[in-house]
Amino acid sequence: MSVDSHTVRHIAKLARIAVSDAEVAALAPELSNILGWVEQLQEVDVEGVEPMTAVIPNKLRLRDDVVTDGGIRDAVLKNAPMAEHGFFAVPKVIE
Repeated sequence: MSVDSHTVRHIAKLARIAVSDAEVAALAPELSNILGWVEQLQEVDVEGVEPMTAVIPNKLRLRDDVVTDGGIRDAVLKNAPMAEHGFFAVPKVIE
C-alpha cells in the first residue's frame, strides 16, 4: 500500500500532530514501508499457532493468602492523631 501526502496529513490531523511539508515528504515513504511490513506479516500462515503474550512461558507464582501479622490494632492506632472506637478518627469536612 502506498501512502501519499494527503493521507499523511489526514493521519496527522487525526493524531492532532502538527507536521511541516518537509516532515510530510519524509513520513510518506516511512509509513508506506511500515504498511508493507504489515502486509508481509499478513501472508504468514499461523494456523494452529496459539497466541502468545511473551516469548517464554511465564506462570504466576501464587502464595497462600494468610494473615501474617494481624492483631496489632492498638500498636497501629498509637500513630493516629485521633482514634475512636478502635478506628482512625478524622474531622468532618463539609463545605
